Amino acid sequence: MAARVTVHIPTPLRGQVEDQAKVELGGGTIREVLTALADRYPKLRGRLLDDRNEVNRFVNVFLNEEDIRFLGNLDTPVKEGDGIMIVPAIAGGSCDACVPSPGLDVVPSSC
Repeated sequence: MAARVTVHIPTPLRGQVEDQAKVELGGGTIREVLTALADRYPKLRGRLLDDRNEVNRFVNVFLNEEDIRFLGNLDTPVKEGDGIMIVPAIAGGSCDACVPSPGLDVVPSSC
C-alpha cells in the first residue's frame, strides 16, 4: 500500500500545479511520489525531472528536512505522513571580482 505524503510546492512552481502550496500523493519512494506529481501536472515535469526521469540538477528535494542526496536519493522510501519539499536552486551571489574596491563605488563591468 502506498504511503500518503505531502509535497510542498515552492511559490515559483505553483503555476504548474494550479497554484497549490501542497499536493498530497501516494507512493513508496521519492521517485514514485515525484513521478505521480509529474504525471498529475505535466507542465511541472520539465521543471522537476530531466529526460532520464532524474531530478533536474537545478532542483533540490528534501524529505522531512533531509536532503535526499544524502539519503537514498530518488529510491529513498517514504512513509505515511512524510513531507517532501521541492526547492529550486536560486542563482546569484557574488564573487570577489564583483565587489567594488575600497574607494570605488562601481562594480567591474565583467560582473
